Amino acid sequence: MYQAAIPYSAGRLPAWPRQSELAEVDGTAGQEGRRAGDGGEAVRRAAAESPVLVVGRRGCCLSHVVKLLLRGLGVNPAVHEVADEAELAAAVTGDEAVVALPAVFVGGRLLGGLDRLMAVHISGELVPILKDAGALWL
Repeated sequence: MYQAAIPYSAGRLPAWPRQSELAEVDGTAGQEGRRAGDGGEAVRRAAAESPVLVVGRRGCCLSHVVKLLLRGLGVNPAVHEVADEAELAAAVTGDEAVVALPAVFVGGRLLGGLDRLMAVHISGELVPILKDAGALWL
């Protein structure tokens, strides 16, 4: 009979650290967590500091495609991971109230999601936009 190389015991799971133990390591013990609106401010600050910012969820395949397209053009985008669209919506005001993840900010302004990025790329307008934002030097 075939025996697995790594023994598995379903009765005993690894002991993961509790949130309170992680907070003690981080130095955030006793804090309530992030206040509402802090996530939107973090996205606004990150968009203002970097020429190109990709806002998405961790492990999202669409975010991966956005990053691959930008890296293929020679741009190294900053990446900001959010929990949901509400955190991103807090950062975007005005006409662009409806935002889906992943969102791409170029030069501190919202360019759009993957569909808008692909449309601008196919039309040939993406490279000049990236040059104007200072993300490309060539």
